[in-house]
Amino acid sequence: MRKAELISEVALATGYDKKTVAVITEGLMAGIKKSMSKGEEVYLRGFGSFILKSRKEKMARNITARTSVFVPAHCVPDFKPAAEFCEVVHDLKLPKQAKKA
Repeated sequence: MRKAELISEVALATGYDKKTVAVITEGLMAGIKKSMSKGEEVYLRGFGSFILKSRKEKMARNITARTSVFVPAHCVPDFKPAAEFCEVVHDLKLPKQAKKA
């Protein structure tokens, strides 16, 4: 599902027009980004948590240039789904995907 499809679903479920739902959706995502950029974590009860994970500094390899590269310590965003969310998708059977050639 893409953002436009999500907006359509929410508009249909709530009775609001798509423009209003789009503004609210953009505001929600902007709020999550703003909080996380300040180092805060976002908890949505029943859905999940947007958390920050620390990555230590390390030496990595650029295999095409055959050189070592220093990667500084940094944070990466991560999502941890709530137990209720996990229960909904736990027994879902996904169709087998074709192998990429």
